Amino acid sequence: MIGLLLAPLTALDAVDPPQGSQPNIVVILADDLGYGDVSCYNAQSKVPTPNIDALARDGLRFTDAHSPATVCTPTRYSLMTGHMAFRVPGGGQVFTGAGGPSLIAPGRLTIPAMLRDQGYATAAVGKWHVGWTFFDKDAEPIHSNDAAAVERVDFSRRIQGGPLEHGFDRFFGTACCPTTDWLYAFIEGDRIPVPPAGRIDKSNLPQHPYANDCRAGLIASDFPMEEVDLVFLRKSREVMQEHVRKSPEKPFFLYHATQAVHLPSFAAKRFQGKTNAGPHGDFIHELDWIVGELLATLDQLGIADNTLVIFTSDNGPETTSVIHMRADHGHDGARPWRGMKRDQWEGGHRVPFLVRWPGHVKPGTTSAQLTSLTDVMATLAAIVGRDLPGDAAEDSFNMLPAFLGQARKPIRPYLLQQAFGGPRSLAIRRGKWKYLDHPGSGGNRYESHPGLKPFMLAESAPHAPGQLYDLDADPGETTNLYFQYPEIVRELKTQLDASKASGRSAPGSPQRNRSTPLLKSDKTVAKPEQHNP
Repeated sequence: MIGLLLAPLTALDAVDPPQGSQPNIVVILADDLGYGDVSCYNAQSKVPTPNIDALARDGLRFTDAHSPATVCTPTRYSLMTGHMAFRVPGGGQVFTGAGGPSLIAPGRLTIPAMLRDQGYATAAVGKWHVGWTFFDKDAEPIHSNDAAAVERVDFSRRIQGGPLEHGFDRFFGTACCPTTDWLYAFIEGDRIPVPPAGRIDKSNLPQHPYANDCRAGLIASDFPMEEVDLVFLRKSREVMQEHVRKSPEKPFFLYHATQAVHLPSFAAKRFQGKTNAGPHGDFIHELDWIVGELLATLDQLGIADNTLVIFTSDNGPETTSVIHMRADHGHDGARPWRGMKRDQWEGGHRVPFLVRWPGHVKPGTTSAQLTSLTDVMATLAAIVGRDLPGDAAEDSFNMLPAFLGQARKPIRPYLLQQAFGGPRSLAIRRGKWKYLDHPGSGGNRYESHPGLKPFMLAESAPHAPGQLYDLDADPGETTNLYFQYPEIVRELKTQLDASKASGRSAPGSPQRNRSTPLLKSDKTVAKPEQHNP
């Protein structure tokens, strides 16, 4: 299998894409990759990331981009729908095992459904993690997050609520976190071809501080714990190869969601020991290599010039990786921000966001536009000329002007964020002001976690019910200005409450995208924005 994976594409695979076609779209979503984990965002990174850095050099690097949530399931829902997860029942939780049902309601417009309506072939590979419905032998639904629930699953039955029911033509991947979960098995379409046969034996897996997130679940015989991402890569390459061979006249949308770099840090054998930053550094290096292979595949197929590539992450770096990487290797995956995964502070949700689109996005540019992963939907709708109905993408703003370097003022009036507590831990950002509608991190409990205690900061306003920070003057969020600027607190809380009540943050009328879609032949690139990184 790996031999096939690493084999170069032949010249016969390369087909010239049709002129004037809508662009192919590839979205690569990394898992738990922090702002400071890659050197194009952090010059002090201890991990080589040449392919991600090259993607930044060849395109646009956003410096103020955010995951909608500080954990994976709600972020993935919000990315797929342009709709903040806290607005839906269960939108703050993280599924495991046979957890569900899908957070995406039947009939809700998603990115793949929108693109399929515009003539795209759609495929998802990797980690889904937005919820499914498994069934037991009596055809009763199972929605539990534990090993016992997986043991009850009748694997001969179709799984409901997955990618195929939300706009994707094809899916290959896993229900939840691939190597952390109670269910270690691949799903193809809406079934598990090789069901788990017994409990996982962890005795032969790597033993190190980054390897302890692997639950004692059930595993299938074809599930390689240390090479899951290589399997995902092979599948995505196959999707692109087959598409170009069979349907070169039709655009495609590929959503590639990696396991890397979610703990446990199980880099494939060929990457182990290849960095000077330990097992997690090796895993980040593997992720970078995978990005390079996906980009190389586009080149080898002759379609890179007509393909829009977006690379980002679902939230900030995991606590364990931050604690040990800082102590053992001098690497800070959250740098230069306070907080990490689950936290409402910037380190929990400010993420890398890179865009490459030859002929449209000028290479080597940066943008300080405030943006969220929810904005991907409205932006892609603008690119393909699709009008978004008023009951879709309620929290999505069109960032195409920023992609093209044509934005002369902020696109977003404000940004909503949710932390680990979902509706109980919300925040709003407007310009330099950031208001947290809760005390504390909204996620990790620093006071009771031995590894996190050294990173606790003294509370400058310990009795305040919320937090207000001036990110221009205090990007490290060290001084809570809640009592110093009560009028700003009132304004931001009023705006947050109004958005919660209205059910949206984007404009309420249908978003019009009737302009002619940008085609490959439109090679004019406007003068880019120039911002400080």
